[in-house]
Amino acid sequence: MYLFSVFLGYLLQFENSALLTSPLLSLVIGSMIAKSLQISVKKGTFRAKVMKIMYFYLAFTIAVSLHYLIRTVIPHKENHQILKSLEVKFGLNMTKNFTVNWLLCQESFQPPSQDYLLRLTQSSLLPFYSLVLIICLFSISQGIFRRFRGEPVSYHITPEEGRVGERPEVIYHVIQSLILGFLAMTFEGMKYLWTPYVCVLAAFGVCSPELWITLFKWIRLKTVHPVVLAFVLSAAVPTVIGFSLWREFLPRIVDELSELEEHYESDTVELMNWIKSQAPLTAVFAGSPQLMGAIKLCTGWMVTSLPVYNDEDLMRRNENMYQIYSMRSAEDIYKILTSYKASYVVIEDSICNEVAGMNGCRVKDLLDIANDHVVTEDGDVFAYSKYGRFCHEIKMNYSPYVNYFTRVFWNRSYFVYKINSIISFQY
Repeated sequence: MYLFSVFLGYLLQFENSALLTSPLLSLVIGSMIAKSLQISVKKGTFRAKVMKIMYFYLAFTIAVSLHYLIRTVIPHKENHQILKSLEVKFGLNMTKNFTVNWLLCQESFQPPSQDYLLRLTQSSLLPFYSLVLIICLFSISQGIFRRFRGEPVSYHITPEEGRVGERPEVIYHVIQSLILGFLAMTFEGMKYLWTPYVCVLAAFGVCSPELWITLFKWIRLKTVHPVVLAFVLSAAVPTVIGFSLWREFLPRIVDELSELEEHYESDTVELMNWIKSQAPLTAVFAGSPQLMGAIKLCTGWMVTSLPVYNDEDLMRRNENMYQIYSMRSAEDIYKILTSYKASYVVIEDSICNEVAGMNGCRVKDLLDIANDHVVTEDGDVFAYSKYGRFCHEIKMNYSPYVNYFTRVFWNRSYFVYKINSIISFQY
């Protein structure tokens, strides 16, 4: 099933070779091969322990060998940008690389806001998740302690025993939840993986009589039979929580849905209409990856870049497209754009004149650092280049910019320039 899922993901992600060359896929295949060679022996004996070690060694060896074989046979490209970003994020390295610094400035790479944790708490999700997690961790610790004391392993655990933390699936999901929780507290983008896990684990604990029995066994409840009380609470507590959430959040959801309006940005709509009506069918547009993605979706015209971050070639291309906001000459920008067969370039006023934002995270600041156009003197930072910022200078309509580019459309937010195929020299 796992192999089928990986193959399906490979096809749906436009034959992404990174899925086929992942170490996890090799480990799964190695485990399956080792399991097929497994010999049944009596459990608990010295021979069984030796065979278990041998199977682990065999699975690991097969996985490593298969991994190197797959990477040799299947053509793939390493994406070092993400690893470099993680190194810089955790303070292990420093870099001037535009792509790395730009990724670190994205919201998904920042720690989650306090508002996120506050919403989880107000919805009662985080408190119940914490309770379930604590009970499971204590139960897992008890199971480990029993193993160290040499108690026999029980392979058939009944709910009445109150040992929820010794179930393999519970141990797996608790550990996975902790790992995702750590990542979510470091990168906001990971909260979309961790939050569903929080919901699943909290729901499992609240609705599971086995977890309540484990808790009652610890506090030695004798007034009421623990099993009966556990079954009552596993039905009553979710009902009370569901009713309270419905009463508190349903009016808010209804109000938000009634206030939803279609997002309409007149300047962007005007740009898209101009492209559809005036641009040749063979035109290729260049600009920021986000805008190019919108143009591709809305008009279908060809673009030079897309907001895709898992392909190193595309990320390098995106960096080159962002050079239209750097302090480089008109000739340099012209050579970059024509190397990608672009026929039009779109300048966004919001990027060119960006003022707000995180400290040092403006696109033009990151470009100045990457292009060594930043000079530090006596603690003050200055931008220096013998050329002005391209996105500003091109609007002045003087040579040499008019030699390479001709303005064909503009409004308050966007300036579109045709890239001249024949350079005219005007002074």
